[in-house]
Amino acid sequence: MRFNIFKKTTAPKAKKSKLREWGDALLFALVASTIIRGLLFSAYAIPSGSMEGSLLTGDYLFVSKINYGPRMPFTPLAIPFTEPTVYGVKTYWDAIKLPYLRLPGLSEVKKQDVVVFNKPEEADPQYNRPVDERTTLIKRCQATPGDTLRIVNAQVYINGKAAKNAEKAQTSYNVITDGKEINPQVIKDLHIEILVQKTPDIFEMIIPAESLTTLKGYSNIKSIIPVVQSANEYDAAVFPHNEKFKWNADNFGPLVMPKKGMSIALNDSTMTLYRRAIELYEGNKVDIEGKDILINGKKAGQYTFKMNYYWMMGDNRHNSLDSRFWGYVPEDHIIGKAMLTWMSVDSTATLFNKVRWNRILRTIK
Repeated sequence: MRFNIFKKTTAPKAKKSKLREWGDALLFALVASTIIRGLLFSAYAIPSGSMEGSLLTGDYLFVSKINYGPRMPFTPLAIPFTEPTVYGVKTYWDAIKLPYLRLPGLSEVKKQDVVVFNKPEEADPQYNRPVDERTTLIKRCQATPGDTLRIVNAQVYINGKAAKNAEKAQTSYNVITDGKEINPQVIKDLHIEILVQKTPDIFEMIIPAESLTTLKGYSNIKSIIPVVQSANEYDAAVFPHNEKFKWNADNFGPLVMPKKGMSIALNDSTMTLYRRAIELYEGNKVDIEGKDILINGKKAGQYTFKMNYYWMMGDNRHNSLDSRFWGYVPEDHIIGKAMLTWMSVDSTATLFNKVRWNRILRTIK
């Protein structure tokens, strides 16, 4: 009999318990999903009608982060897959904050892209939220850095040329009837939203373009007139919230989008239009002493922007809170590009009609 005294013997590995196997699997799934969600794509739901009829309330979307480059977290210590607050309790710890960093992407944000981003209005001090914990919005990009934007009688113009309107864009109309009631089923079938009844025979309605001709054909409809605010009719709710700029949602501008490296002279007008970007988005202390403008305690005659800025608007023009109301969107607020509708649910429909089957796996344009 031979004995090999140099042969190593290894003890059999202890078999993992079922609990340990499940724990390892869950940990792997959590890490993998966090990486995918952080670097590749995320799922979002449409909560409101600001993009109707391009996107509908109840649409569930895949949003690509690699198109514009994945944005690294500002607040790395947060509970994944949760809202910023749950029952008033923060789901993140903002004691550690990282600077803005975006990895290289496939392209820049382009005009007409449908973009998901954090709400710039929540940069105001009273919200006290890090950028990546602000409310998520979805709108269509109308203007990119360096563009001059103007809205004339509800038509967007970029650098003097009329911008392409979304195929399913909507706006509101004054509908004048002969006093007879409009059949509620007609309103439902034509996907019309009644905003307000102004008089017994005048209604303001949001009407899809494809429904206009049909509605006009009903005998009790006398006329349908687009609702457009007059030029020079000041609306205090509209950016920059200053009566020197007599702008409203339908007649606005001209306004130049700030571009990284672009310099502007500092005066009363430019401070009204750009102070928000200089102070809140780019983190400078701005003071005005008499006729002098001080940036971080030093007198300044001009300012050079550190970031790019974009103009975002909803396709449902008269039912959208967008850049017309809170201004341009800084690049560090951009999350990604909406690519695909993977599910769509109509909460107002009956049980067996809730799923909008014709919108499943539909590309977004």
